[in-house]
Amino acid sequence: MRYPVFLFLVLFAGTAVCQGNSRLIAEKEPSLREAFSGKFYIGAAMNTDQIFGKDKKATRIIDRHMNSIVAENCMKSMYLQPEKGKFFFDEADAFVKFGEERGYFIVGHTLVWHSQAPDWFFVNDDGSDVSRDELIRRMKDHITTVVTRYKGRVNGWDVVNEAIVEDGSYRKSKFYEIIGEDFIKLAFQFAHEADPDAQLYYNDYGMDNEGRRNGVVEMVEKLKSEGVRIDGIGMQGHLLMGHPSLDAYEKSIRAFSDLGLQVMITELDLSALPWPRKRVSANISETAEFKAEYDPYTKGLPDDMAANWSARYLDFFRLFLKYSDKIHRVTFWGAHDAQSWKNNFPVRGRTDYPLLFDRHYKPKPVVSELIKLAESYSGS
Repeated sequence: MRYPVFLFLVLFAGTAVCQGNSRLIAEKEPSLREAFSGKFYIGAAMNTDQIFGKDKKATRIIDRHMNSIVAENCMKSMYLQPEKGKFFFDEADAFVKFGEERGYFIVGHTLVWHSQAPDWFFVNDDGSDVSRDELIRRMKDHITTVVTRYKGRVNGWDVVNEAIVEDGSYRKSKFYEIIGEDFIKLAFQFAHEADPDAQLYYNDYGMDNEGRRNGVVEMVEKLKSEGVRIDGIGMQGHLLMGHPSLDAYEKSIRAFSDLGLQVMITELDLSALPWPRKRVSANISETAEFKAEYDPYTKGLPDDMAANWSARYLDFFRLFLKYSDKIHRVTFWGAHDAQSWKNNFPVRGRTDYPLLFDRHYKPKPVVSELIKLAESYSGS
């Protein structure tokens, strides 16, 4: 049966209006940042496609739902100073400008990290290790140059990243081997001198681990006893379906807040995929060979798994809300699933679902559930 042209146009217009109304209704729904206002900042790590507006749909997610941002990669030393004395600030400048224009709480990540540091940083021209004094000079020059450039513009810095291992001892990085444990104290001192008003953080993964927890507490107590400025602890939130336990995570939140420091939940994502080994770690050097059994959900999560995944996110946010007077910021490590590093760690080439927005940039059902949870939270 053929319909008149005018009827087709009416039907088409009606469909367009309905779709438009749906978008308007969605925009009128509370955002994550609105729902968690007065509790803690909601943030996301930004990559360069988002910073420069190439991934516009992701930028819209950040604009609507976030009030804090952190640089995913562009502020790491290998990108900022790929050659000795030659700084590259284009990406970092754009990142800071993005946050300033929106009034976001801006976090620089990271000033001192043994990984993703340029090769030249630790060696002489002949390839031998630099002296202790030389490495201190290089570290001070890097920190001072970067922090001074963004003085009064970047609100907080991950000054030192991942310096404590599971048993609570210091990681045997080049910073530690050449300078000794004082490299942490010096890094915080240099950052504070460059911007006395910026907040300064220590950031690490596996913070539910008792040994690492105790090691970080001991390190912070020593820094404070020596008069070193440190404002907060970043607990990386790279979660799995069965690890860590809520109880262990809560113990660390309490332990770090008892130090009189802010607690940040950083790098938050929840992998739905199986872990390929017994030992759980976020050490980027510990990868595993691809096997099909490690990538079981290439077509999407089954309904029961999706429900369990959502429930686990809600459990952790109930914990965060319980300590909302201690937690300053909750930051997701990315804006949507396609962006997530978990697609390639610890097994490259998998299809993971760790973030709140899917590969089509659509909010998962858990977003509305988190908003309802935050709005119903009374603080009791």
